[in-house]
Amino acid sequence: MDWFTAPDYWLSRLVLQRALAAVYLFAFLTAALQFRALLGERGMLPIPRFVARVSFTRAPSLFHAHYSDRFFAACAWAGCAVSVALLTGADSELPLWAGILLWLVPWALYLSIVNVGQTWYAFGWESLLLETGFLAAFLGNDEVAPPVVVLFLLRWILFRVEFGAGLIKLRGDACWRKLTCLDYHHETQPMPGPLSWFFHHLPKPLHRVEVAANHVTQLVVPVLLFAPQPIASAAAALMIVTQLWLVLSGNFSWLNWITIVLAVSALRLPGTAPSVPSAPLWYEVVVLAVAALLLLLSYQPVRNMISRRQVMNRSFDPLHLVNTYGAFGSVSRVRYEVVVEGTLDDVPSQDSDWREYEFRGKPGAPRRWPRQFAPYHLRLDWLMWFAALSPAYAGEWFGGLVERLLDNDRDTLRLLRRSPFPPDTPPRYVRARLFRYRYTTWRELRETGACWERTYVREYLPPTRLAGVAQRS
Repeated sequence: MDWFTAPDYWLSRLVLQRALAAVYLFAFLTAALQFRALLGERGMLPIPRFVARVSFTRAPSLFHAHYSDRFFAACAWAGCAVSVALLTGADSELPLWAGILLWLVPWALYLSIVNVGQTWYAFGWESLLLETGFLAAFLGNDEVAPPVVVLFLLRWILFRVEFGAGLIKLRGDACWRKLTCLDYHHETQPMPGPLSWFFHHLPKPLHRVEVAANHVTQLVVPVLLFAPQPIASAAAALMIVTQLWLVLSGNFSWLNWITIVLAVSALRLPGTAPSVPSAPLWYEVVVLAVAALLLLLSYQPVRNMISRRQVMNRSFDPLHLVNTYGAFGSVSRVRYEVVVEGTLDDVPSQDSDWREYEFRGKPGAPRRWPRQFAPYHLRLDWLMWFAALSPAYAGEWFGGLVERLLDNDRDTLRLLRRSPFPPDTPPRYVRARLFRYRYTTWRELRETGACWERTYVREYLPPTRLAGVAQRS
């Protein structure tokens, strides 16, 4: 079938596949370096406890067959190794069928992690990586030109990401309709980046322009992805520029980068396409069957997207093949942070020597400037943002975090920037307090060197100790 492939997109496919492999690499690195304290056998939300109560059919995962911390680490590092192999083009050295299977390996491994990841993996970009990764496996390699239907389905994912996010904003917080959300967003977003302070202090009229441009990019431009070239390429390029702007303004894990990967599917990059034979019949049948399945499964996401009760970031099947997306349907006006402290005193009081734990990414000491971490994902830091919104968001795991801090748990402390206590001297008590944070003004920054100003609000967790620990003499 002559219409089946699009030779002019061979370079776009190459860029898309290598960029996707890089995103996979960051995802598996995040899992390998953080899982023990979060999900391990002694973690805050242990996987063995989860798989004991949730069936394989509800959450397909290799870890239903066997779990140990060593096995999880092997899967995560294997994912890293396969990602590196794909990043260097190993799939192009294999027969077409073997290249497809190789691309399905990181998808299956990461699906196994996400489906047991519980609250730590309840982010839209997990499903987005899985949906994109599954479909991209059928893009083929150097033996065949890129299939048109797969390229269009990748654009269909991008359309749902952007259009769904645009709709949730219009239906959600009134500040999006009033064009005022960016008066607050850069200050209250989950994890500010090194430039977020400057973005917040841009002139308010420019913030209005940014919000209006966002509406155009998310509600109008996505439709143009399905237009003839060069219109589709122009639409994709505009989306890429918008995503890079978001990369500069905050830390959103790999959400922006996977969106850029999807946008590449609509770019017709210049270059001479190599001469390749026609696609084999078995490949055409497989691709068309996968396309039909994904279009059928798209019913639920489309129904959700057009519903007045639209929800964000939900998967409608246990394999995360087709999902619904969205972000910042509401924007916080005030930033709160949970500050965790410990003391060595036997009898804690307000006058005790309370020492603050420093997290890697979330705001802490007012003079400590935010750093760039994305596309690497600091899962504990993100959940701490939710914990500050409401203790209900942290009910499953915050107590476990405190217990591990009281025990000076090595794996937990590795998630932090710094512990105020030596490894052999755990704190006697740990407490948590809620503070209101705001960005300093230009004048305050010059005078104090602090990018944040914080004000005590209330006690979040009273001084707590490990049960059964004898009092020191």
